[in-house]
Amino acid sequence: MASFEELGVNQDIIKGLNELGINNPTPIQEQVIPLLLSGHIDLVGQAQTGTGKTAAYGIPLLQQVNPKSKMIQGLILCPTRELGQQVAKQLFKFTKYTEKIFTEAVYGGEPIDRQIDRLKRPTHILVATPGRLIDLLKRKALDLSAVKTIILDEGDEMLSMGFKAELDEILSYVSEAKSKWLFSATLPHDIKNMVNVHFSADAHRIQIDGKNVVNSKIEHRFLVCEEEEKLKLLIQFLKVSKKERGIVFCRTKSAVQKLAKQLASKNIPADGIHGDLKQLEREKVLRAFKNEKLQILVATDLAARGLDIPDLAYVVHYQMPDHEEYYTHRSGRTARAGKEGYSLALVNSKELKSLRFFQKKLGISLEQVRAV
Repeated sequence: MASFEELGVNQDIIKGLNELGINNPTPIQEQVIPLLLSGHIDLVGQAQTGTGKTAAYGIPLLQQVNPKSKMIQGLILCPTRELGQQVAKQLFKFTKYTEKIFTEAVYGGEPIDRQIDRLKRPTHILVATPGRLIDLLKRKALDLSAVKTIILDEGDEMLSMGFKAELDEILSYVSEAKSKWLFSATLPHDIKNMVNVHFSADAHRIQIDGKNVVNSKIEHRFLVCEEEEKLKLLIQFLKVSKKERGIVFCRTKSAVQKLAKQLASKNIPADGIHGDLKQLEREKVLRAFKNEKLQILVATDLAARGLDIPDLAYVVHYQMPDHEEYYTHRSGRTARAGKEGYSLALVNSKELKSLRFFQKKLGISLEQVRAV
């Protein structure tokens, strides 16, 4: 394994990484960093969640920024507010010992005027959700003419959230950018189409084997039961898991609301997040979960996009998702940063067919359990 120094990372950034406990590059970092430092290129990188993608693109971007210029030179697009905040925070930590590089994050759910005021300060890297970036461009509140690098983080999530038109518009707006980098856990058809339209024909592709898309440190288990048995089995599982924390996934907003109430009525510290929650309510629930006041977060797929909460022991699929990409993203909430975790699916006979399909498509090993 190469060291960060051998990959071409400068000593000031290495010092910051070491202080964060990041001493050795992950496989995606080892492959991507030298390429991105080599000059202006387009790149499509596929890697499972929790493998260090932010550092893989963030380190080369930071090294290419000219701190003396006050213009925005790097643009990072993220699917959710939470991921955007997390990326901006990580970049800030990486630059503790470098010349001052300013990163600003903009997203929906916060007054746009407040963000416009912040953007009047020098900003070298802008992290944005697609919808809010379009709003700011319409107001002529920022200048992207000096952007040399645009990065799409979790591209598949942005498309599945319905941002295709916004991404096309933004990519056309910064078409003069010399480097376009896309990172995604999966590469569905829509992503490949977007790459064909906006990226150069000789874009580098670093793609792990499709059968390794799901983190190998996740143990996949399932239990076959009747629909009406699920609540009782989930409660049993949570009692056995005691102080361990995890996320329970449902397909719909109404299912999340119902299950969160049912768990709370059994004195299990749980609350739910879904797409219709106001931003302040969502933040309140996430803060309680991160501060370990809640044991369980009940969530829809879209509401849990981009969440990176350390040390989650498990995820539970209370209702199976519609697509294998969702199974990948759900499962990827656990076993992050080299840790282990497990994924438990409570399935009725109809859902078992979906699970078997995902097993084949994703190349995962499934263990059937008889009881929790």
